[in-house]
Amino acid sequence: MIRNLLSVGGFTLLSRITGFFRDVMLSAILGAGFVSDAFFIAFRLPNHFRAIFGEGAFNAAYVPCYSKALEREGKASAKEFSSEVFTLLLASQLLLLALAFAFMPQLVALLAPGLDDRPEKFELAVTLTRITFPYLLCMTLVTLHQGTLNANGRFAAPAFAPNLLNLSVMAALALAFLFPNAGVAASVGVTVSGALQLALVMADARLAGVLEGFARPRWKRVRDFFLMLGPAVIGSASGQIAIFADTIIASMLPDGGISAIAYADRIYQLPNGVIGLAAGTVLLPEMSRRLAAGDVDGAYAAQNRVMALTIALAAPFFVAFVTIPELIMSGVFQRGAFTAADSLRSAAVLAAYGGGLMALVLISAARASFQSQGDTKTPMLVALGAVAVNVALKVALFEPLGAVGLATATSVGLWINLAALVGLALQRGAMRFDETLLRVCAASLAACIPLILVAVYGYGPAARLGAFFGGLEDVVTLIVLGAAGALAYGAVLLGSLRLFGLRLSQLRPLLGDT
Repeated sequence: MIRNLLSVGGFTLLSRITGFFRDVMLSAILGAGFVSDAFFIAFRLPNHFRAIFGEGAFNAAYVPCYSKALEREGKASAKEFSSEVFTLLLASQLLLLALAFAFMPQLVALLAPGLDDRPEKFELAVTLTRITFPYLLCMTLVTLHQGTLNANGRFAAPAFAPNLLNLSVMAALALAFLFPNAGVAASVGVTVSGALQLALVMADARLAGVLEGFARPRWKRVRDFFLMLGPAVIGSASGQIAIFADTIIASMLPDGGISAIAYADRIYQLPNGVIGLAAGTVLLPEMSRRLAAGDVDGAYAAQNRVMALTIALAAPFFVAFVTIPELIMSGVFQRGAFTAADSLRSAAVLAAYGGGLMALVLISAARASFQSQGDTKTPMLVALGAVAVNVALKVALFEPLGAVGLATATSVGLWINLAALVGLALQRGAMRFDETLLRVCAASLAACIPLILVAVYGYGPAARLGAFFGGLEDVVTLIVLGAAGALAYGAVLLGSLRLFGLRLSQLRPLLGDT
């Protein structure tokens, strides 16, 4: 299982690297103004719906049902089930796409009301959203094939697929001179990437012999799926409500406000994409399979291992986001059309987001306690409660704090969500902490202390070294400080693990398959 986690994490890390270059190109060419705001609205809207109907809700309902069919009835029966779901999913997405195209101006006006008094920006946002919306159909089908492949132990192709988004957008930006503006070019790249990602996972499913086809849905087969899908959709929608609120409120900010949130979110989502989502991708089918086979202890052990690795790997990002956000944003994005003022504005948002990072990366693993047992109702109710607090805080904090207030509310909502999930799971016996997890947590906390000292006291020497490199000063400073922090964190983490009774030889079970 951990090998699969590292495979997913490795390819996801590659996607974050290519995503970094994509975002550098976007920031340099689009900057943080009129066109970039319109593009980020156009890119965000189909991703809202993808998260609701695709990754979040669909995986929560589909993976346990498919895993149960595969484990108890065999591969042929599981393939028949997946084909029935594929047929229903395709039909629903085609209908949603048709409605979205017909009512796109109304949709953009509803979700970005702050553009009402800026007609030129509004029209551009509508145009770009029409270009990007087919990406939703492709990515929802990608999610179906990803769930099927993951349940059959194939993780590489779905994990690599997001790289195609980054490469397609970069290629489109390189050809921006062929389009009316760079925003249109980037939007075309988004939609093309959806088709490429779908082709990749379908090809891998065909090689594995699990490619879905068209099949007449039979209610008895898909009844359990729909009973789980309903609460999962509500749960996923509740999380997206907070993001919808961000889009709605941020659209009222001056030009560049939406972009500041978007660029900070790109950095903030890096550890979640590499660590948190990878953990959830591997853990849910693993726990579902073990619980279906009656191996309860093995399921809990797998969860503890994933959570331990998640905490150890994510802690350095948390420290960096809250101690050196200005350096991160300037080192990554400050060039071309992206100014020093844009860096400062985005850095404040990143620091606020950073406060909720540890909760963000752990939520998928905590949610698996319920979803692996077919319980999508509990995560739904928890998410609804958390998002209610989240949205209320956004409304309260927007006026005094602007974009920073929106990010702060997001962090608070994440901690409420995680605390409720863990508390309920422990109370119901759906989660059991073991000594390895507790020791890794203690070791990670100890290792954060020298990391903070490096960030605070190492900044000056690193900046003086970076000054020798002229225009690359912030980049070099960030690299030097990051390398020193990584060495300090890694050394103390390993030493602390040994001090807490976990020698490298004893960690082999943690790093191997269960």
